Amino acid sequence: MVDKALINGLNFHARELAGRWKDKIRNSPQLKHYNSLDDIQLTEIDTTFYPLLARTLDRGLDRSLVGSFFVNMGKDRMRRDFPISEVIYAINLAERTVIEYVMTNFVYDNPVKMYSAIGFINNISEFFILGCFYLTKGFLEETYTHLNKENILSEELLKQYFKDDFFFKKN
Repeated sequence: MVDKALINGLNFHARELAGRWKDKIRNSPQLKHYNSLDDIQLTEIDTTFYPLLARTLDRGLDRSLVGSFFVNMGKDRMRRDFPISEVIYAINLAERTVIEYVMTNFVYDNPVKMYSAIGFINNISEFFILGCFYLTKGFLEETYTHLNKENILSEELLKQYFKDDFFFKKN
């Protein structure tokens, strides 16, 4: 059974969680592109995770919804010139932020509730791992499209280096 307090907390405290994530970003000097954003921009780009995660925990994993969200995020980050390594690390920091939130605000006092918390953390991790998969596909798809549209590389060379089966490609 899903703890409704956790679901509500993710929805109602999305900005607070994004603020905690922002602090983690600011303490990560290797995230140069993220750190070039001001605090408001940085908080805004992270706030959207938490309601989607809450919905996923409440209703179950909807691959289509999660996939669409993260594919679009990957495309957006590519268009904004973020390196994929930074984007994935930032996703990892968001996951850590949520797990810390669960462990500090929903500490369970009996074995059954503790087992439930472990289940939440597994579901949270699945959400973010699946998110990284789709984010990478979206990022690479946008890169492929950009290189193809601008005729920067030949189609043959693109196919040699972009082996992924993008959603728009016909194989």
